[in-house]
Amino acid sequence: MRIGELGQKADVSTKTIRYYESLGLLEEPERTASGYRDYDEASVERLRFVRQAQATGLTLSEIASVLELKSRGERSCAHTTALLDRHLDELDIQIARLEQARDALRALAARARSLDPVLCADPNRCQVIATSAPGQAPVEE
Repeated sequence: MRIGELGQKADVSTKTIRYYESLGLLEEPERTASGYRDYDEASVERLRFVRQAQATGLTLSEIASVLELKSRGERSCAHTTALLDRHLDELDIQIARLEQARDALRALAARARSLDPVLCADPNRCQVIATSAPGQAPVEE
């Protein structure tokens, strides 16, 4: 099949297919006598796998490492599990940071509701967000 048909079957653009080929995620196919790329059904499955792996949060480099193991005939489960565990740990850290940011924003919103707008006379900053020093909690007025 030609690149356009492959793209339709795998739901990716032809530009993406060429990019994946350049990274080694997809083997460069045989060419027809007229020079067109000639892909097989295995290419469709490979592209679908790459897209599914990306959806889990794996990077293209990580996906390539899984595919490299597979191409050598090795089992990739332990390697893939380690990659996913690392992403889970990173996600947990990001969630903790987001929860802290949410708590800080809630505190600012509560502060905003308690302040009297009439007392906001500083032309250079808002009393809701004003802090005593960078990185510190808002100054109570």
